[in-house]
Amino acid sequence: MLSRLTRPQALAVCGLPVVALIATAAFAPLPFSLAQPGLTADVLGENKGTPVITISGAPTRQTRGELRMVTIEATPPEARVTLGDVLDGWFATDRAVMPHDSVYPGGGSVQDIERHNTEEMERSQDDATAAALGYLHLSPKDVKVDLTLADVGGPSAGLLFTLGIIDKLDGDGSGGDLTGGRTIAGTGTIDPDGKVGAVGGVALKTQAARRDGATVFLVPKAECGEAKAELPKGLRLIPVTTLKSAVDALVALEKGKGEVPSC
Repeated sequence: MLSRLTRPQALAVCGLPVVALIATAAFAPLPFSLAQPGLTADVLGENKGTPVITISGAPTRQTRGELRMVTIEATPPEARVTLGDVLDGWFATDRAVMPHDSVYPGGGSVQDIERHNTEEMERSQDDATAAALGYLHLSPKDVKVDLTLADVGGPSAGLLFTLGIIDKLDGDGSGGDLTGGRTIAGTGTIDPDGKVGAVGGVALKTQAARRDGATVFLVPKAECGEAKAELPKGLRLIPVTTLKSAVDALVALEKGKGEVPSC
């Protein structure tokens, strides 16, 4: 003999699977990483007691101001990120939710990811050296550049490495500093021909830059929209597409002459 459920009982029975699904989703790991503003480092200075840029085979100059490369800090590749973490990150201005594969491309073990990031950084440093020496018409056979930056991986410091090498060798080309004595930060990949490429986490990087005293931020032009979304007060954005456009903009800013582009 079958008994009929009352309406409240039926709703309760039907609702149990939904509640179970929500509870499972809330605690199940999701394919995301959480990121926040990370460290910055002045490529014209020292990092952990070691000069970031060391040049031999050509005279170098004393520089003023700072050129700060910026980073984001993400949850470790093996970290469990739940629905609650994602929701918190979406509503926070100092955090971002990013696809796990965009932060840790290629997957693999923690050791594989660290190796990949190290290789990307080394390739970026080689490209930065090639771009800087090519811009200055100097031979890599005569000028040796060593770049040292501990505990940082990936290619996004390429543009700032390149500008740092140029500032140490040639400044603005007429005796002044590329920085004009300012604290300038920025991000962007670089290729040997001087083309600037987009990177991730720009909105968080602007926050790190302003936190550490930057008043100007060089950003790949394609990422102007993202950079403007959470732009801290007191930070000026300068979009760049090539090494030449970055140098020209900094020289115009330093001398107060010519056009300084903006997002």
